[in-house]
Amino acid sequence: MSADADSLAYAYRPSLLGAPTEFRLTGDAIDWRSGSRSGQVPLRNVRLVRMFFKPATMQPYRFVTELWADGAPRLEIVSSSWKSMTEQERLDPRYAAFVTELHRRLALSGAPTRFQQGKHPLLFWPGLVFFILAGLAMAAVVTRALQTHTISVAAFMAALLALFVWQGGNFFRRNRPGSYRPDALPPELLPKG
Repeated sequence: MSADADSLAYAYRPSLLGAPTEFRLTGDAIDWRSGSRSGQVPLRNVRLVRMFFKPATMQPYRFVTELWADGAPRLEIVSSSWKSMTEQERLDPRYAAFVTELHRRLALSGAPTRFQQGKHPLLFWPGLVFFILAGLAMAAVVTRALQTHTISVAAFMAALLALFVWQGGNFFRRNRPGSYRPDALPPELLPKG
């Protein structure tokens, strides 16, 4: 990858043992490297950008931007990086700056890029239905436990239901399908700070 005055770089480690994935915006292209694989994608070839929220076991506050371009593999830019066997590091300011600049340059390229947010509708809507049904089932168990005066079971299930609704609700709120403009990135899909 070449470095010049007009370039901006971002790197993260997608797995503990894997090589880092690196990106560099250079003029009218994005250079990428992941282990022994590398390439350059002209920004005019990017046909789809998708931003979404994707929590992971070790990092519950994680964002992803995917780039789909003609003649290139799907590129995934992630807001966290593996730091050790039990820790992932948040790269919030660097990720937000890189993704914002990427969008600015894509807008300037004049490419017919589509900008989509959240999960694909074919995944989102069935997932939301399942989430609602599971929440209702858990609420029914709490209600039944209260009717049979099994307070400890009711308390445990109510706490579990509250955690389920809080985590799942946040996931579905952030990942609602839609489109956006490159000059107005969805704030719920960019890390704060």
